[in-house]
Amino acid sequence: MMDPALGRRAASLLTLLLLLDGHMLSPPSPPSPMSGLLGLVSEYLDQHQDELVQTLRDWVAVESDSVQPVARLRQELARMMELAAEHLRGLGARVELVDTGSQQLPDGQHLSIPPIILAELGTDPKKPTVCFYGHLDVQPARREDGWFSDPYMLTEVDGKLYGRGATDNKGPVLAWINAVGAFGALGQDLPINVKFVLEGMEEAGSVALEEVVQRERLGFFASVDYIVISDNLWLSRTKPALTYGSRGNSYFTVEVKCRDQDFHSGTFGGILHEPMADLVALLGSLQDSSGRILVPGIYEHVAPLTEKEKQMYEAVELDLEEYRNSSRVRRFLFDTKEDLLMHLWRLPALSIHGVEGAFNEPGTKTVIPGCVTGKFSIRLVPDMDASVVEKQVRQHLESVFSQRNSSNQLAVSMVLGLPPWIADVQDGQYLAARRAICTVFGMEPDMIRDGSTIPIARIFQDLLKKSVMMLPLGAADDGEHSQNEKINRWNYIEGSKLFAAFFLELAKLHS
Repeated sequence: MMDPALGRRAASLLTLLLLLDGHMLSPPSPPSPMSGLLGLVSEYLDQHQDELVQTLRDWVAVESDSVQPVARLRQELARMMELAAEHLRGLGARVELVDTGSQQLPDGQHLSIPPIILAELGTDPKKPTVCFYGHLDVQPARREDGWFSDPYMLTEVDGKLYGRGATDNKGPVLAWINAVGAFGALGQDLPINVKFVLEGMEEAGSVALEEVVQRERLGFFASVDYIVISDNLWLSRTKPALTYGSRGNSYFTVEVKCRDQDFHSGTFGGILHEPMADLVALLGSLQDSSGRILVPGIYEHVAPLTEKEKQMYEAVELDLEEYRNSSRVRRFLFDTKEDLLMHLWRLPALSIHGVEGAFNEPGTKTVIPGCVTGKFSIRLVPDMDASVVEKQVRQHLESVFSQRNSSNQLAVSMVLGLPPWIADVQDGQYLAARRAICTVFGMEPDMIRDGSTIPIARIFQDLLKKSVMMLPLGAADDGEHSQNEKINRWNYIEGSKLFAAFFLELAKLHS
């Protein structure tokens, strides 16, 4: 455990660095005051921003951790969902808290699943209907993990609002609500119909959400025209972005087994096919030193790069040296912005995650593991299919294993297969969002993809056949899932204005 005095000194130093960083990276101002109804909404949000920050503070204070299977935290999650539901009712929304029952954990205990919020405000058939998805659960956080303040007490340092869930995802959810509320506070009709889908189990795999979406496909979702997700970040710390794709994920385990018990290396070393040696050879056969995946056929179904797509990568603003420095990486595998972005977003990537069964404690224990399991994943991109990738990986590993002539047993399993997601950037809501960003921020957004996997986007797209868009609010340095997660006050308030501008722009498309 860290010495308390040392921890206080580290926290003080970090606070000073954050203060200095804030002065050096102050956000840009909008180019000119907004006019008309948007100007009134913008002025209202500016005048009430302290109240809006206080609401975020109240929400962050709820320890809505869905990852740790603890009854007390499930009660906190239920409290968080009720707090959000009450807030929506205060806007005049019709709110339903959908009971999702309970789940049985591997140890046999049953834990309640927090309800899913389905809410709607406005049913005018002449207006477009936009459904906003967000989640109110968070990753675990403790002060002793390296936070400079209590993670569940929103702390402002030079315009940066630190707290677990501030950017992932309570801040963006509230920004949408703030935009809706501003129209009502000013006595103005919403230019669109709004629906909300808010869940409390996203960080734990969105338990029960797909079932609810499927069940409500012809009910709650029948009138929805567009779906907006704000659960990711900009590529930059100061430049807005629109996200139009994310990679899928196929997760594998490869087990090599000799027997259930470990061996003493002095007694058995030199006379066995050691499982660890087999596993190291198998994992080492998956990719070369440049990161290229060596599984035969893996690139055959990757969507070809078009000239139009190539131009989109060229247009993205990214200072490669700054990105490398901020990542604290000595050298990337690629030397150009375009190569780096394409390998991060539109090309598959293989990552080795760990080994079970190996001796991994300090010391010099001379054990030969009797059974070891390696874990790795392949990020999928359009037009890859998880079932095809599974077959290719299995055939490759079995071929490599057979060449070793090992007497051990091999078992390969794909335990997760999530498809990639891609959107049409010429869709109406993308055009409306681009215009809204230009109005509020005074610049064209970066058009980006996300290298990670966001299953809900594909679920909505496949089940509902609706247009899905990701409209992020958080800056690249917000630290979602990390210590000292934050959202900038500027992003939070200007993001609320952005949503209001998006409502108006989308209404214009349907007028």
